[in-house]
Amino acid sequence: MTETRTPVGAATVEQVVRAQLSKALGGRRGMLEAAVPTLAFTVLFVSTKDLRLAVAVSVAVAVALLVVRLLHRSTVQFVLNSLVGIGIGALFAWRAAKGGGDANDQALAYFLPGMIYNAGYAVLMVTSTLVRWPLVGFMVGSVAGDPTEWHRDSQVVRLCRNLTLMLALPCVVRVLVQLPLYLAGKAAEDAGPMVAALGVSKIAMGWPLQIAALAGMAWLLARNATPVEPEPETA
Repeated sequence: MTETRTPVGAATVEQVVRAQLSKALGGRRGMLEAAVPTLAFTVLFVSTKDLRLAVAVSVAVAVALLVVRLLHRSTVQFVLNSLVGIGIGALFAWRAAKGGGDANDQALAYFLPGMIYNAGYAVLMVTSTLVRWPLVGFMVGSVAGDPTEWHRDSQVVRLCRNLTLMLALPCVVRVLVQLPLYLAGKAAEDAGPMVAALGVSKIAMGWPLQIAALAGMAWLLARNATPVEPEPETA
């Protein structure tokens, strides 16, 4: 007896993943909303060393974007994500100030949670590919009746593994570049140059690097046409 399972209602897995990635990242508008408040905070904080000013301006920008979303009655998820990231970085900087740290110590502390997040995200993504349950596969499973059905098809697992590694690559690169700068800043008598370098790297390796990774994923998705239906099982 031969049973054919159809886990998702699309012609190819590539179509499913492309649609799910767009939904998860919010498209161009969602990426812009996540990037602009963070960019405003980073530029102001690194250039002025004024934590209150940086928080006030970045929050004002985010609130303006939030109001536009509310007026359009659309999701506010990506603006709120940006606010959470700013809040965590500002909290680390504030704690450094309360501990007697100077402006450079506060700035270094601001960059620390981003590095922790990128390191954790990279470890999670890479580990998922090593155990043959790549996280991108669950984007396919999220539109299926059975969230693990995709794992029955070796072609889908292979595709999702490659996509997961591409998605993890920006996080790995950020940690490899920013962690040495952070450690050098902590060890230096004058951390100013390292703070400036971290600021430049955070901006240059933020969404631009993410978009580059997504372009690589789009290329991989465009050159393949993996059928949604897994290979038939013979019972």
